[in-house]
Amino acid sequence: MNRVLKVPVLLHRAFSSSARQLRNKVPEAQKLFQEDNGLPVHIKGGTSDVLLYRATMTLTIAGTCYSLYWLLVASMPQRKP
Repeated sequence: MNRVLKVPVLLHRAFSSSARQLRNKVPEAQKLFQEDNGLPVHIKGGTSDVLLYRATMTLTIAGTCYSLYWLLVASMPQRKP
């Protein structure tokens, strides 16, 4: 029973605001994304953003083509032997 009573105290300590403060990285990211270097915003994040964008576009186009194919197949009447 004593352990059950200690749980709220332990949770409060674990999620307390007195823990180590993290450095604010937002101003650095703002400088990076607001630069006028001619790149679209979805590519300014670096190589990982480029790969993520290309993978997303590839999956989107492949899924659209796959859906259109099955719509075409479903719209064709079946042959009666």
